[in-house]
Amino acid sequence: MNIILETDRLLLREFTEEDAALVHQLNSDPEVTQFTCDPILDLDEAKKNLQEVIVPHYAKNYYGRWATHLRSDLEFIGWCGLKCRPERDEVDLGYRFMKKFWGKGYATEAARATLNYGFVCLGLPKIIARALPQNLASLRVLEKCGMRFVRDEFVDGHLHKTYEAVYPNDVGPIGDAT
Repeated sequence: MNIILETDRLLLREFTEEDAALVHQLNSDPEVTQFTCDPILDLDEAKKNLQEVIVPHYAKNYYGRWATHLRSDLEFIGWCGLKCRPERDEVDLGYRFMKKFWGKGYATEAARATLNYGFVCLGLPKIIARALPQNLASLRVLEKCGMRFVRDEFVDGHLHKTYEAVYPNDVGPIGDAT
């Protein structure tokens, strides 16, 4: 297990091609994917996504979307991480968690640790994050992470609220997961 980040309650590690069942399980819940615009419908699609997108991203950019587990029992709860979007000249923060783990502060904890990693360890000057306007829980996570709203915009065919954090000026209390 290639662990990238540890927080008080979470471990974030690189996905492997063997994680297809976890990705499929996460994306099979329509409530989880209602705001993502990209559900993976079957196990083969999950495998393909890991092989062609997620795993190669690590070697190319030294970061990516990371499998997120509870430290207490190593249960998989979802993912959080960074994604290079060269077509937009940006690095994007994203996260997705299984419904039974919503409302427990895990997304905020993982997102703050990921922002800190991006700024301190990778030296990124700015990180972007987006959510659909109706995804109020996700918007709240971005605000709790110290990101600030910059604009509404259409990205990938959908209206999003775009947030950014610029190191060090706009970074909120990254170390505090409350």
